[in-house]
Amino acid sequence: MALDKLTTTVTTKGQVVLPKAIRDERCWRAGTLLTIENTPEGVLLKPASLFAPAKTTDVFASLPYRGKPKSVEEMEAGIAAEARRRHARD
Repeated sequence: MALDKLTTTVTTKGQVVLPKAIRDERCWRAGTLLTIENTPEGVLLKPASLFAPAKTTDVFASLPYRGKPKSVEEMEAGIAAEARRRHARD
């Protein structure tokens, strides 16, 4: 079945039923929250984000560090040490 050729009807309440083939392909179950975008070509439905939008300024320094700032070399050494520790378990 060609998924791009399916049709549906708008009800008197303004509701639209998405064909099962589309819902199955997208894994959209009952209760899936969708965003609706009006585009020049038509209406675009996308799954809504599970997280509220955030700006860098909203989260920057959300985990404050008290102490002397680390150098790039110290940060790289810390990353390398953690990588070695994790791979040692494998």
